[in-house]
Amino acid sequence: MAQTDKSVDALNSFLQGEISAVETYRQAIGHVSDAHRTVLETCQQDHEQRVEALRDRISRLGGTPVEGSGPWGVFAKLVQAGADSLGEKAAIQALEEGEDHGLADYQRDMDQVHGEARRFVRMELLPAQKRTHAQLSRLKRTLH
Repeated sequence: MAQTDKSVDALNSFLQGEISAVETYRQAIGHVSDAHRTVLETCQQDHEQRVEALRDRISRLGGTPVEGSGPWGVFAKLVQAGADSLGEKAAIQALEEGEDHGLADYQRDMDQVHGEARRFVRMELLPAQKRTHAQLSRLKRTLH
């Protein structure tokens, strides 16, 4: 039972990060040119898919998925709001930093998840996060 509780806690932490990412992308999309909006919308949709997958996995483990992004969401919104006021390049830089943080969270905390849930993180969530991170990094390089 303790392993399941630890897995649910770790998955809920990942879920908070994903909810925060969705909220941050939603905010940033309104502050970028049409040329870059499609990439950000794709990244946001990828995070939305991970939110749903995490909610489903947590429920199947008998846990209760968190509803909001928690403290990270507040922090991410403040960072993104500041970046938005500085322009598109700063907004995209802030999003990439968020992607860096999300990638580091998955890599650091994957061992807190056990059994089939660990396979889910390692084989589904982490590769999806790497793809989203790469998309945003490519977009950022086009801005220089």
